Parts: sequence; C-alpha cells; structure tokens
Amino acid sequence: MTESKAAFPGNLRYTKEHEWVKVEGAVGTVGITDYAQSELGDVVFVDLPEKGRALVAGEELGTIESVKAVSEIYAPLSGEVLEINESLRNHPEKVNGDPYGEGWLLRVRITQPSEAEKLLSPEGYRSHVEEGGH
Repeated sequence: MTESKAAFPGNLRYTKEHEWVKVEGAVGTVGITDYAQSELGDVVFVDLPEKGRALVAGEELGTIESVKAVSEIYAPLSGEVLEINESLRNHPEKVNGDPYGEGWLLRVRITQPSEAEKLLSPEGYRSHVEEGGH
C-alpha cells in the first residue's frame, strides 16, 4: 500500500490510535487520520462530546460509526472542548472526504501543552502505519 505525502500532513501531530491534532497557540483542532477513515469505510455517524467537557489525553471522547464498525475516538491532548464540528451531524461523510479539513471533529483549549511532545511526528506516524498501524 503506497501512501501519498499528503496523507501525513507535516503541521500535525498524531496518536497511535489514528487521531491527529493541529496545535495553534492554546487551541488544538482534532480529527481522525486519512488512514483511519480509509480503514473505517463510509462514515455514517459521529458522536462527539458536549462543549465545555474536560478531556484527558488518551481517554475516549466519542465514537465514529461506519458501515463496517464503531470505533472509539481518543483525546490526543488534555483540554476543554471549545467547539465541535456541528456540520458532521448531517454530513458525517466529510470525515471520509476531507479528514484534515472539513472533516475535523472538535477544538479544545489545551491545558497540558507539554503532552504534544509525546505525540507522533508525521514521520513517526507514517512508520506506525507502515508497520501495521494497530
């Protein structure tokens, strides 16, 4: 399986569970990776936390349902949910079509910025996926 460079954007950090986060100051935008959405298949429902919920890095924050399976989504960083992508309620397929753009899941106010250092770089995530990705 060959992956394009675009499948691993360089401005993001990644988890081994296939979430990505884009850190901009004290705010992190979170989504699932292109690899994750392709493994899931057609996304039909996304269950996300309420605005204001406190997240702890590594804990489950919601689920993504596809025609194949239901998968947990984990918080890449600790923080408070500032916003969820409301458009996914009616258009969950955006996760498949544009996982790093319109298919983002939520934004958090990061409370432990040092946690970002523990996440995978694009190169580290690419190696993880190439080694089987689980």
